[in-house]
Amino acid sequence: MKFRKISSLFLAMTIASTTVLTGCSSSKDEGSTSKSDSDGNVELVWYMIGAQDPDVSMVMEKVNEYTKEKIGVTVDLRKIDWGDYGQKMQIITSSGEPYDICYASDYELNAQKGAYLEITDELLDNQGKELKEAINPLFLEGAAINGKLYAIPANKEVGQQLGWAYNAEMAKEIGVEEEMKNAKTLEDLEPILEKVKAAKPDLKMPMAAGSGFFPYMPYDYLLGEGLPFGIALDGDTTKVVNIYEQESTLNTLKTLRRYYQKGLIHPQAGTDNDPHDMSVQNWFVRKEQFAPGAVEMWSSNAKYQIGYTPMHDPITLNNSVTGSLMAISSTSKNPEKAMEFLNLLNTDEYIRNLLDKGIEGVHYKDNGDGTVSKTDKSERYSLASWATGNIFILKPWDTDPEDKIEQYEAFNEQSEAGPTLGFYVDTAGISTQLATLSNVVQEFKAPLFTGSVDPEKYVEELNKKLKAAGADDVIANIQTQYDAWLATQK
Repeated sequence: MKFRKISSLFLAMTIASTTVLTGCSSSKDEGSTSKSDSDGNVELVWYMIGAQDPDVSMVMEKVNEYTKEKIGVTVDLRKIDWGDYGQKMQIITSSGEPYDICYASDYELNAQKGAYLEITDELLDNQGKELKEAINPLFLEGAAINGKLYAIPANKEVGQQLGWAYNAEMAKEIGVEEEMKNAKTLEDLEPILEKVKAAKPDLKMPMAAGSGFFPYMPYDYLLGEGLPFGIALDGDTTKVVNIYEQESTLNTLKTLRRYYQKGLIHPQAGTDNDPHDMSVQNWFVRKEQFAPGAVEMWSSNAKYQIGYTPMHDPITLNNSVTGSLMAISSTSKNPEKAMEFLNLLNTDEYIRNLLDKGIEGVHYKDNGDGTVSKTDKSERYSLASWATGNIFILKPWDTDPEDKIEQYEAFNEQSEAGPTLGFYVDTAGISTQLATLSNVVQEFKAPLFTGSVDPEKYVEELNKKLKAAGADDVIANIQTQYDAWLATQK
């Protein structure tokens, strides 16, 4: 899989050619309310992905003491569990419920539906001025849709790399350590998992998989994982295909079915919404997204050694540039204050570390050498670090590699631009079909991708329902847009 190296010039060229966005409204919902306390501080409602930890209220009290003084706001942080976030935010968005900031799941679709406020000019240049200077311009350019920005990307790795995280101590005990270091594909895991199953018959999940599991397959998913529209990364990069009609997809599903039947995936996987914390040693291997320092972080959090084997080289796709963003809701009554908070979150070391790690002296301790350590109360608070904001102003853990920043720079340099980087589908004429197609996919996705059902029977049924819901027409529509975009590319 070889593509051109990513560059700011390339992104600028592709962004200039992206498809037209369909009217993201900046008007405020007339029914929304604006709260402020007795001192006139504005309250911002912030929806964030993650578990509701015991000490969230304690940390947010500290956060609000600081943000009151700095920018005259308090923040009502509302966390939604990992497996429920996308669906619940769709309900909130569809209902018109007013809020101010959210972790932007399904960024392109929600931006095109008008859920997020455009922040390209006044907000970013005024209330977000310092933020704009702090974030790698590749992110701001790459997250733009038709040259317009609808969310703030987290300043981190620009590309993505998926791979196998595994219990390194268990691998050594069973004698599969070297095999795991060379296991690139899903199929490579089979003899390893069989040995794990034989050695640990009571282990719940030789391979961790739940209802949200989606295996790595070499496609660029144009409208998100699970929907049928993709471009093959290892094949014809000019053709939009239905991934469920491809032999490679069926082979992947057959492998998962075989794993399920052998007990390598647990029987309730298709209905299991548990994110399965790494610290619970009831699993051997799982799919994870890599970033520099990830292995050290996983090992520190789990309290035992985690290993990692990459499935592919780093690649920069739209979803790697737009996978971790904070958006301002189009229903917000206080977009300027919301942007001031995002600006603070990405430029102020105190607030960034407080939200990331909790309270100094309670959830972590400063070692006096530039690093910090966890305490016995660290597990009582967490916030998705990769999703929250600028990682380059975080205090490093004592378990982080000393050259972590250099590793990020090298990783970003190695990452190559995918074939559709900068191409965004205009959904204006296909939104009704997409809603129906999404519902169809949701019916089949979890059972198929956990091996819970016979793939040959269910893929055939899935494709019949997709065709009946207009999948072929949608593919033709996207292909026309993609052809027009390709014609503008050098």
